[in-house]
Amino acid sequence: MPVITKNDIVQKVEHDPTLIRPALIAAALILLAAAPAGAQTDITPASAPDHPAVTVAGKSYTPLGILRRNMGSAADQLEAFPPHRIVGDIYYVGSKSLSSFLIVTSQGNILINTGFEANVPVIAKSVAQLGFKFADTKIILGNHAHGDHMEGDALAKQMTGARVFAMAEDVPALAAIKPGGKPHPIDEVISDGATVSLGGMTLTAHLTAGHTPGCTTWTTTAAEKGMRYEVVFGCSLRAPAVITPAIEASLNRSFKLVRGLPCDVPLGDHPAEYRMAEKYARLRPAGANPFIDKAGCTTEADIQQAMFHAILDEQAKKPRDHP
Repeated sequence: MPVITKNDIVQKVEHDPTLIRPALIAAALILLAAAPAGAQTDITPASAPDHPAVTVAGKSYTPLGILRRNMGSAADQLEAFPPHRIVGDIYYVGSKSLSSFLIVTSQGNILINTGFEANVPVIAKSVAQLGFKFADTKIILGNHAHGDHMEGDALAKQMTGARVFAMAEDVPALAAIKPGGKPHPIDEVISDGATVSLGGMTLTAHLTAGHTPGCTTWTTTAAEKGMRYEVVFGCSLRAPAVITPAIEASLNRSFKLVRGLPCDVPLGDHPAEYRMAEKYARLRPAGANPFIDKAGCTTEADIQQAMFHAILDEQAKKPRDHP
């Protein structure tokens, strides 16, 4: 019996996309899930500074602590969190530390954040566990151009034929994300305020630059039990270790914008940003939906803005080199 490799799967998809429904997806899940997750990495003390420290709502944070909170371990980045419904037709299909969201519509589905390439089969399995078909994905969106959120775009597109949308300011960075040498697919370049619609669901793209030039916060509404809720898929507001004047201006704009968005259900590109595990543990069949959390809509902005100002203060105190 001939050995089938991951490369064979990719080549078959490229020559005959119909093969992916459903047999090739099953083969991809088996082969890719068994492949080493080379892109995942543990966060070490060298990954970010351990200063400055800020306290928000009684909790202390450092840049390194926030990064560790967001990324978890290498295993956390790949291991599926139990897939679940968040609100309305919005579901979580990501890993323990990297968010991926599925929005189900009558005309196919929307996937936000494909994660690392190795996350794609994990996401596909979670989608199936919820009773949906990964092959029904019609649109792929992302929060920002880092590998842990959008490296999987090419594979997800190969497996589903979905169209990939990207904010213009992140296109150069996305072009450099080429796992296995595969070009990064971008079917439509969007700008601040653009809308993406499918099957009666419309998402609006808000440029919340700073973490990356094209960091995109997506908003939409969801219906549940006769009520409509404003949902915010937040992009990271985490400042870099060194804040340039351009990044300072971008983040000042982004903090103001995010705080002004209508919000009932705050979500984020890392589960820790919206306390997913804690809220999931409180889910009850007949209970109140813990993901409807208007009071928590600016919690992450509070943390990141406090750290942003602390880094700026620390920078201002450093002696400058003179020629």
